[in-house]
Amino acid sequence: MTDPSTNAFRGAFADLPVLVTGHTGFKGSWLSIWLNELGASVIGYSLDPPTAPSNFEVSHLAERVADVRGDVRDLQALRQTIEKRQPRVVFHLAAQSIVLESYKAPKETFDVNVGGTVNVLEAVRTTQSVKALICVTSDKCYENQGWIWGYRENDALGGGDPYSASKAMAELAVSSYRRSFPSRGDSEGRGAAVASARAGNVVGGGDWGPHRLVPDCMRALMAGQPIRLRNPHHVRPWQHVLEPLSGYLWLAAKLLGEDGDRFAQAWNFGPLQLEAISTEEVVKKVIALWGDGSYIAGATQSEAEPERLALNWDKAANRLDWRPVYTANEALAATVEWYRLCQTQTARSESASMYGACVDQIREYTDRARKLNVEWTQ
Repeated sequence: MTDPSTNAFRGAFADLPVLVTGHTGFKGSWLSIWLNELGASVIGYSLDPPTAPSNFEVSHLAERVADVRGDVRDLQALRQTIEKRQPRVVFHLAAQSIVLESYKAPKETFDVNVGGTVNVLEAVRTTQSVKALICVTSDKCYENQGWIWGYRENDALGGGDPYSASKAMAELAVSSYRRSFPSRGDSEGRGAAVASARAGNVVGGGDWGPHRLVPDCMRALMAGQPIRLRNPHHVRPWQHVLEPLSGYLWLAAKLLGEDGDRFAQAWNFGPLQLEAISTEEVVKKVIALWGDGSYIAGATQSEAEPERLALNWDKAANRLDWRPVYTANEALAATVEWYRLCQTQTARSESASMYGACVDQIREYTDRARKLNVEWTQ
């Protein structure tokens, strides 16, 4: 297999100081591992891991990155971290990411997802070191129209539940800062090129978040219990975590280029398969991959979640030369493989690290992308 730090992203991140907010979370930890393997000097800014266990902990990531604990709602602490560490790139992933939790704590959801994003934008605006900022939001930032086709970047933003609304508001804040404070060359140097990224429901090893389908499945299967499935007919754009992360990294590399302002826009990163996949189908596939298990399908919960969501990623395909790599089956297979290995290693030693397993899956993903001649591998 090929080393993921070789040629990938054309060496854009080698020796580059990169700040990742939310590095203790699921996506943030995977992104931090990938950046570390690309040779970046990773600075993480986040609260404590949101779950126990977590990918951050089982991968012993604190041993490999600058681990700064802080809240994105604290502008002063965030600004001080950026001024001290002088990152060239910022990936903003810190968020309250659970739809059902947003009904229980709506103000906190808005404070973190909207106020936190504004704080990142403001801290970057007043710092000369940052040249590229990617704010990660969600496919749920779009006003739900009940369409069977995928939402495009120019479709209306909105959301009925607090989580979706908060992500739409975060997108508006990003757009406002980008238009009000454009990146431009001057005597003090070019400011940051700012983009936003919207991805679907991601799956992958190391996710133990509550009210999330695959983590719920894996917890039940690892405990030898039936999976309790809510909303069996809901359809989501399922994709492996490495798919959108490859998009974020490639987008950042583009933003760092001389014509980076051309890419300072909103971008969708969706799955390879366009056909609808229901949560019940996902559960059946996971059980088959695990080799044992059962599930109990319940009724749709009363809290409003859209029944169908899909993303159109034509823009990323045509303007970034980006494309996803894994089918839904391959994404689920890699995910189940990770949890199986984690269970085996933990049974042998509680101090076992899953960092190598994450790196191996990044290598496998990168090798597959290279065989498909995906642009960022060239």
